[in-house]
Amino acid sequence: MSLKHNELSSRAIAVIPGGVNSPVRAFNAVGGTPIYVAAGRGSKITLADGRECIDCCCSWGAMILGHGDPEVAEAVHCAALRGTTFGISTPGEIELAERLVRVLPAIEKVRLVNSGTEAVMTAIRLARGVTGRDLILKCEGCYHGHSDAMLVAAGSGVLTAGDGAQVASAGIPHSIAHDTLVIPYNDSAAAQRAFAAHPGKIAAIIVEPVAGNMGCVPPLPNYLQTLEKLAHADGALFICDEVINAFRFHFGLYSDLVGLHPDIVTMGKVMGGGFPLAAVGGRAEIMDALAPTGSVYQAGTLSGNPVAVAAANVVLARLEKESPYEKIARYTKAVAEGIEAAAKDANVPLCVQRYETVFTPFATTQPPRNLAESKACDASLYARFFQGMLARGVYLEPSQFEVNFISAAHTQMDIEKIISAAKETLETL
Repeated sequence: MSLKHNELSSRAIAVIPGGVNSPVRAFNAVGGTPIYVAAGRGSKITLADGRECIDCCCSWGAMILGHGDPEVAEAVHCAALRGTTFGISTPGEIELAERLVRVLPAIEKVRLVNSGTEAVMTAIRLARGVTGRDLILKCEGCYHGHSDAMLVAAGSGVLTAGDGAQVASAGIPHSIAHDTLVIPYNDSAAAQRAFAAHPGKIAAIIVEPVAGNMGCVPPLPNYLQTLEKLAHADGALFICDEVINAFRFHFGLYSDLVGLHPDIVTMGKVMGGGFPLAAVGGRAEIMDALAPTGSVYQAGTLSGNPVAVAAANVVLARLEKESPYEKIARYTKAVAEGIEAAAKDANVPLCVQRYETVFTPFATTQPPRNLAESKACDASLYARFFQGMLARGVYLEPSQFEVNFISAAHTQMDIEKIISAAKETLETL
C-alpha cells in the first residue's frame, strides 16, 4: 500500500481504536494497510493516494445507484439547507412511510430508525413485548447488528475480529446470551428440534433470508417457508432481517419473491441512499405495540432525519421508475462466471456463489451452505486474491464472509475490467 495510506493509518491508530470506526474496515481478514477513500463517483472510488478503483463494496450495498448520484445529491443539498435535524416530525417522514407501506405487502406500519442494528434491536424487543416470551432463535453466521442479544454466533466482521466463541464480544452478560438460541442456517431439522425443546417459550425466529454475512449463502428450497411454519405453529413471530435484501433483488422485499409472510421486517442500506437510515415494519397490530401507542419503548433523536429521508425518497422513486435490477443481475452473473472461469483456467480452487445481484468469491471448490462450510474456506487464498484485485484497481469486500455488489452505475467496461483483473490475479496464484 502507498506511503499516503500508511501515513493515514498511523494517524488514525493514534486517535481511533484500531484506526477504524467499524472493525470490517481494518483488513484483519486480508492483511495489509486499509485503504482510505477521498471521493467516489458512479462505479468508481478515488483513493487518498489518487488511484482509482472499481468499487464492488458500494458502501456494503447501500449505493445501488452508485456514488455521487446528482439527483440524490441535489435532494440532500436542498434538505440540508432547510435544516439538518429538528427532533420534530417532518412531512418527508410520512412520504417515506407511505411509500414503504404502499409497495411492501408485509408492512402496514413502519418505524424509521438510524441503523440496521437499531431496527433489529427494536424488532427483537417488539417480538418479546407482543408475545410475552424471552427466547430468540437465530441462525449461525447471520449478522443482525451489534446489539447484545444478536452478537451470539454472529457473522460479518465478528468472524474476523472475534475469538470464534458463541458470544462474539466481551461485555455481553451470559444472562443475555442465554436467551438467544442458535441453529445452523439451512438446517430445517435443527429449527424443528429447537421449537420442540422450548415449546411456548420462543418469542421469534430471526433470519437473513439470503444470508450475506458468512458470504453469499442462499436458502435451500423451502427452508424459509419451514421456519415460518414452525414459528407460527408455536405462536412465535417470524422476523425477516432484510437490511441487505430489501430493494436489492427487486423493488421490494426478498420475502415477496418467495411467498413469505413475515410478522416483522427490518430494512436498511439500499433504502437509505447512503445515509444512516433504516426501518422496522410489520402488521399494524404488532407495530402499534410500540410507544407511544403501546408499551414497547423505542426512541431516537435523529430517527427520520430529514436529510436521510430526502435521499431515501429519491432513491426509492428512482428504483421504482427505472428498475435497474435485470441489468445489475446480468452484470453480476457475468462477473461471477468470469471469475470462476479464470479460476478454472488457472487451476485455483475458487468458486463464486451468487444470488441475483450479490456475489462472493469463496476459496473452495464447492459453494458453502452454512457457516461451518464458509469458515472451512481457505482464508489465506482469499486474502491473496483480494490483494491482487486491489493492486489491479478492483476493490472487493475485505473478507470472504461478506457479499459484493454491482450497482446501476457499473458499465460493461467495468465488468470486463473486473474479469480481466481476476484473470491476471488468478494466474499469479
